[in-house]
Amino acid sequence: MIHVSLPNDRQHKLPFYLAMEEYVARMLPTGDYFFMWQVEPTVIFGRNQLIDSEVDIEYCKQHGIAMYRRKSGGGCVYADKSNIMFSYITADTNVNFTFNKYMLMVEHVLQKLGIDAKTTGRNDIIIDGKKVSGNAFYHLSDRSIVHGTMLFDTDLEKMARSTTPSDAKLKSKGVESVRQRVTTLNKYITISIDEFKQFVVENLCDSELLLDDDALNYIAEIEQEYYSDEFVFGNNPAYSLHRKVRIEGVGEFDIRIEVKNLVIKKINLLGDFFLVGDLDNMLLARLKGVEFTSQAMQKTLSDIDPGKIIMNMKKEHITELIKNIF
Repeated sequence: MIHVSLPNDRQHKLPFYLAMEEYVARMLPTGDYFFMWQVEPTVIFGRNQLIDSEVDIEYCKQHGIAMYRRKSGGGCVYADKSNIMFSYITADTNVNFTFNKYMLMVEHVLQKLGIDAKTTGRNDIIIDGKKVSGNAFYHLSDRSIVHGTMLFDTDLEKMARSTTPSDAKLKSKGVESVRQRVTTLNKYITISIDEFKQFVVENLCDSELLLDDDALNYIAEIEQEYYSDEFVFGNNPAYSLHRKVRIEGVGEFDIRIEVKNLVIKKINLLGDFFLVGDLDNMLLARLKGVEFTSQAMQKTLSDIDPGKIIMNMKKEHITELIKNIF
């Protein structure tokens, strides 16, 4: 695997590193690439999430915590200089294979340090039953991008107060607060954060690629999209019906539907699930104009393969979502 590095130690905002992932995926030859990055306190929420539902916006503004959206699915996370973000870009497009391959690589590195780390659930790495790393992915052209947190000595107080996950998610983890379900690496190792980063590179990568000024200029162009209000805040219209459902192993779903004369006029599906296909065209668009009844919705979606749209989703999960609407 190739370690991608920058020509200087200049500090960048989070969108730069997301744009750097895109640059690697779009412009570099086929191969496996990896890099790490750190940012000032920042909240990053998933592609399909509503910022108002996931972030304590007022708290973030008061404490200088930046807020950005990413293009991958999954839930809201907090990062600071004591949290290391991992980015992995590969030509493998099989979602489950790519995700599992990456998670096992990281797990193995931690185990080499004597840490009893294990992968669990859809996207977490845990130590002593507590989460130390959460990960997400998305496709870009013929590449897959996997990125995630590595909590080294993160400020858990700010993490807990800046992000506001739903009660349903917390209950599913069997805990009462964010702080009770996460841990940090510094509790298990004595090396510094820089020594840990060097250890990771030495154990995951076998060559180095230094980006040049042309690459940095290209990244800066991509970066601008992440700052737009339209991308960060999204289009959050009012809906006449709102339901929340959690499906274990798949994710949390925030269903919003506008109905007129018993016909679906608008429908949106938000949440921390992972997209592997085109949600809008393969599922949501088919429901517009459909009679607002359980039977009509079930019939309209009876021929789809939901696993090709949302990771781990099965036909019975579609039935469960529709059942909870009514």
